[in-house]
Amino acid sequence: MSLASILPAEAIGNAIRECQAPESFCHKKFFQLCGLTSKSPQDVKVIFSILDNDGSGFIEEEELKFFLQRFSPNARILTENETKKFLLAADEDNDGKIGAEANTFHLVLYLALVNNL
Repeated sequence: MSLASILPAEAIGNAIRECQAPESFCHKKFFQLCGLTSKSPQDVKVIFSILDNDGSGFIEEEELKFFLQRFSPNARILTENETKKFLLAADEDNDGKIGAEANTFHLVLYLALVNNL
């Protein structure tokens, strides 16, 4: 399964275009633009499993830097600074990875929506 089967291709394209420049990635804005904030918890779990490239049940920093490329293969990789900021926003137990078991990823999506960017 691919992210394009869950999210509209046009929305993914818009989200990718919005953060083309290095240091322009904002996870909250990206989640909203590509439609992640409107997805059900079940859809978010599927999306998490797609982003968890190695199937470990976690999204580690190394996987996170390729976050945009999971949405569009030609997208840029996140800078080290962007990757660290993104990880800090979602790593609630400070173990250096984002876990699906605590619905952390869904919580980050929810906070992005509630905080209206």
